[in-house]
Amino acid sequence: MGTMIGSGLSTQTGAAIGSLGFPVLGPEGVVAVRQYVAALVLLAVGRPSPRSFTWRQWWPVILLALVFGTMNLSLYSAIDRVGLGLAVTLEFLGPLTIALATSRRRVDVCCAVIAAAGVVTLMRPRPSADYLGMALGLLAAVCWASYILLNHTVGRRIPGAQGAAAASCLSAAMFLPVGVVVALRHPPTAGAVACAVAAGVLSSAVPYLADLVTLRHVPARAFGLFMSVNPVLAALVGLIGLGQDLGALEWASIGAIVVANALSILTSRT
Repeated sequence: MGTMIGSGLSTQTGAAIGSLGFPVLGPEGVVAVRQYVAALVLLAVGRPSPRSFTWRQWWPVILLALVFGTMNLSLYSAIDRVGLGLAVTLEFLGPLTIALATSRRRVDVCCAVIAAAGVVTLMRPRPSADYLGMALGLLAAVCWASYILLNHTVGRRIPGAQGAAAASCLSAAMFLPVGVVVALRHPPTAGAVACAVAAGVLSSAVPYLADLVTLRHVPARAFGLFMSVNPVLAALVGLIGLGQDLGALEWASIGAIVVANALSILTSRT
């Protein structure tokens, strides 16, 4: 339980700290640094041998690299526009959709309706609504769903963590020009770079290693159930750490999406 709580808080705290670097580096600059940090960590853990990969192994790795970078960039851009809690909640629709789409149980239909009601409430028309930010959050959700499916394919075709490590390194290489452009246009400060590095460590390295430990001792159902609390953790971290207050309807929407996922997991037989 301690590692699961630590992993969730680390992920959301890292995102919150990373957002502090937005005024200097922008979301794209922070994401670029995060990709570099993630690549270094996964390279050390996975130790890939790319020369031994066949094309059948390479193409899902390339797609995974593209999805990985797009997912983080769209999420951080959404955080910049709509706040941490709402951005993470919208992104969480990705794995929730995968879970509900692969089931034909009536209870999951009810869960889908509950989650849809939460989304409609979050995205209801109002003068202050930032629809671009919401769209970026939904793009992150699509990327997360794709990330899950591609990771499954990569895991079956490439042993260990080599595939994930290769994809992470490739994604970091794709962000090298982004980092150069950001550095030339907006000279980075030590504080902004430190925030971006902290985001990489707390949102990539720590959760990855913590989840490896957790999944050796905790059933997948319990792990998935706890993961559903991440939108709530994100909203709390955003409130306490960044002063991003949410209204009663937003909290209700987040609660509905979390309940939908928890109900689906608790009633699952596998």
